[in-house]
Amino acid sequence: MRWLLTSSAVAALMGTALSQDAPAPTFPFPTSCSGVAAARYPYTLDADWEATKLVGSLRGPRTIIFDPLGNMLVLQSGSGISAHTFGEDGCVNSTKTVFQSAALNHGLSLTPDGKTLYASSQTTVFQFAYDAAAQTATGQKTVVSGISQGIHSTRTVVVSPKNPNLIIVAVGSNQNWDTATTSPSSGRSMVKVFDMSAVPANGYSYNTAGTLLAYGLRNEVALAFDPNGHVWGAENSGDDFTRTVNGQATDIHIDNPAEELNYLGDPEAPLEPNYFGYPTCFTVWDPSVIRDNTALKTGSQFVVAPNSTFTDASCDEVSIPPRLSFPAHIAPITNVFDPAGENLYITFHGSWDRQPAQGYFVAEVPFTQLEDGSFDPVAAADSQTGYKNIIGSQNPGSCNSPSLTMSTCWRVAGLAWDQAGERLFVSSDNQAEGEIFVLRKKA
Repeated sequence: MRWLLTSSAVAALMGTALSQDAPAPTFPFPTSCSGVAAARYPYTLDADWEATKLVGSLRGPRTIIFDPLGNMLVLQSGSGISAHTFGEDGCVNSTKTVFQSAALNHGLSLTPDGKTLYASSQTTVFQFAYDAAAQTATGQKTVVSGISQGIHSTRTVVVSPKNPNLIIVAVGSNQNWDTATTSPSSGRSMVKVFDMSAVPANGYSYNTAGTLLAYGLRNEVALAFDPNGHVWGAENSGDDFTRTVNGQATDIHIDNPAEELNYLGDPEAPLEPNYFGYPTCFTVWDPSVIRDNTALKTGSQFVVAPNSTFTDASCDEVSIPPRLSFPAHIAPITNVFDPAGENLYITFHGSWDRQPAQGYFVAEVPFTQLEDGSFDPVAAADSQTGYKNIIGSQNPGSCNSPSLTMSTCWRVAGLAWDQAGERLFVSSDNQAEGEIFVLRKKA
């Protein structure tokens, strides 16, 4: 059971940048913004939502947060951190560079009081003193370092809304099959918690310090706090899989393994055990192509080469399965709960390892609060319909994405609610043009 520890963590619902002390700035929803070009790529929009492009010509906008004064902070990969203010029409009326750095590439988070900012490079997490009125970040300090490098270069960093002294840092695998990550000592394929009230003079070493929240997570880029301050992660699973039984290999990679939604628990009281399977156990999306085991269904865990000592069923004994699954290769990047905790929203960056392509959309995942006070998806673990596409590429099957940010379609990445919890902001980090859109659910 996931016990309700506090009812004061509502700030988590709108990301890591909410202040409980400042009133939430409110702005009208713009139907268009003067001087902003049309969306670079066509998209479809659910009938219950409306959307407007707010900003264009950005460089790799990976993460969006809001400070206590309602300024929108954006980490632009390879460029740094920018601040964007809003006019009375709800459109962006000014932009300022807060911190310039080619090293910063993904993570951005702010303490609830709006005074301490965190950002990440491939190897390091930095801390800054942040001034919302001046839109400045000063006093750069290394708080976590020595992070391994590899094919997964993004380091998500989020501040705990219940205890702002704690930051959560995710590191993915260094290759598709990172066998060393069966041990937590590898410092990869895991999520760790670090106490900012006791940072060593030279910062923490990621591999040897901190508290292990969860491991066996191939690339848990998307991390969100539910209203209880517990962590939910969305995982990018493996590529190019075959299923080998008795020496016979079958290609299963088009629709397997599934991307995952994992309950990682309370950062102040980690789960025991806290192993989620990678690089041994993976999750089924389409069981029909794994013909040697008819007991498997969507959400089941499997191994790529079962043998006499370790079978699919062995995963049930050693690994925590996902709470919900998503189609293979669609690449979750950011997730965030709505103000009521009724839905989790996830950006799916889009596939490269599948034809036809899929992903390139924002999903709405309905949640409910259980009798014990914990939060849980509405859909069953074996469901293939536990989410809804609210905005996505117009023709995802034709999208061609030869690299992380190159594509013939948009690549949705960042996701954040404004302080009032009324407008949902979404970025696309396609290198042809970085864009930010604002969404609102219709009354």
